[in-house]
Amino acid sequence: MSVGGGSDLGRRLAQRREELGLSIERVAAGASIDPGYLSYLETAADPDPSRSTLWRLAVVLQTSAASLRGGEHAQPPGRCPPGAEPHLEEMGREDCYALIAPGGVGRFIFLEGRGPVAVPVNFRMLGHDVVFRTEATTSLSTRAGQVRVSFEVDRIDDAMSEGWSVLLSGTAHRVEDPAELVEVEALGIEPWAGGHRDTYYRLRAEEVTGRRIEVAR
Repeated sequence: MSVGGGSDLGRRLAQRREELGLSIERVAAGASIDPGYLSYLETAADPDPSRSTLWRLAVVLQTSAASLRGGEHAQPPGRCPPGAEPHLEEMGREDCYALIAPGGVGRFIFLEGRGPVAVPVNFRMLGHDVVFRTEATTSLSTRAGQVRVSFEVDRIDDAMSEGWSVLLSGTAHRVEDPAELVEVEALGIEPWAGGHRDTYYRLRAEEVTGRRIEVAR
């Protein structure tokens, strides 16, 4: 995953924009600012946008101004304010796929002696399959061939007290076929942990479930 340049705010802006698969031009149009100014915010060493500009960007990027500023970084997610009336909704398979289609960061889940373990990884979708990269010798790689594995993706919007979670369960295999390798390499996946990670895994889901929490307004 690539990120913005010179500041924490810039990196958060660029990261969130790329998670949603949005171009600079599209975000700038939605926030009613010039694309060149958004490029400046993502790369400048000390950007200082107005409160209204940051608020409009947060709306387009489906997050909060505090999150973009980093003010919520050390707080646990999912805090529901007093008076909110959350509603839990089960999502269908296609709705789940639509939410995770842009890729981003998810958690690969496998079993160890202590029980289930979830490891964060960057991923992209190839059709309805999840693809991620790792090292051939990591615990993640050695467990990927288990009979049953899972992959979880979620988003939490503290500003709106809403969020969703998608869980895919099935089997994963190491990508070794030359033609298949060309396909997954073209996705441009950057490893979450950085470094040289040249082993690709592809998870094919047999079961897909999802839940969404919305607040009545």
